[in-house]
Amino acid sequence: MLSYVRVAVDSKPEALLQLMLREWQMERPKLLLTVHGGSENFILPPKVNQAFSKGLITAAISTGAWIFTDGINTGVSKYVGEAVKLFGGHDLRKRNTIGITSWGMIDNNLDLIGRDVFRPYQPLGNPLSKRTCLNGFHSHFLLVDDGTLGKPGCQQGLRRKLEKQIQLLKIHPLFILLISGCIYLRSSFRRLNQGVPVLCVVVEGSAAIVSTVLDYVSSAPPVPVFVFEGSGKAADLFAFLHKTSHFILRLNKWILSAN
Repeated sequence: MLSYVRVAVDSKPEALLQLMLREWQMERPKLLLTVHGGSENFILPPKVNQAFSKGLITAAISTGAWIFTDGINTGVSKYVGEAVKLFGGHDLRKRNTIGITSWGMIDNNLDLIGRDVFRPYQPLGNPLSKRTCLNGFHSHFLLVDDGTLGKPGCQQGLRRKLEKQIQLLKIHPLFILLISGCIYLRSSFRRLNQGVPVLCVVVEGSAAIVSTVLDYVSSAPPVPVFVFEGSGKAADLFAFLHKTSHFILRLNKWILSAN
């Protein structure tokens, strides 16, 4: 059984967090893994898929993390769902994988209308529809409604506000297991006893991911970004730029020392 709530796009993040902790009785996170990437279906090379799937769930389980995705049954969110299925254990509600999804983008969303009721939901969409289905291997969903239909992206602003609200939660120091098989752009976590660390994970992704990553690394404090090289598109571009920048820095140091 999955838990979900339909919320307004201007909902207060502190109210959403209290709902998650009190009504849904989710365990307080010690780490937040926020996964971004391609929303359309794409193929991950087997080695990258294995590194991503096993690494993500191992990191989440070992640290008591929450995982944020778009919650849809395509793209990187689908890969997260498959990772949860393979490596997440049998108790779905303890996996704490939260899909934050645009209400207007969900196929058959009228089937979900109701208050304190159980609703059957079939995650098989109409292939001719421009909308998508929810991924059934997530444990919870925040369905963000801005009054539009078939328009993606309205959830991103509220998702970011909720992430910042979660960062304010006080936690005890913990050991963070870094995900293997990836390249990081920033690695400056805050002191762990000040609040919940947030880690952005990028897999594939379109040009829109560039502004998302820029927002994370330029925030105060900056959010570390882990990029899975070999997953394609934006992720591979970030990996290339990361390697190139380090090469240029080393080259400049060599030129200066030679002079």
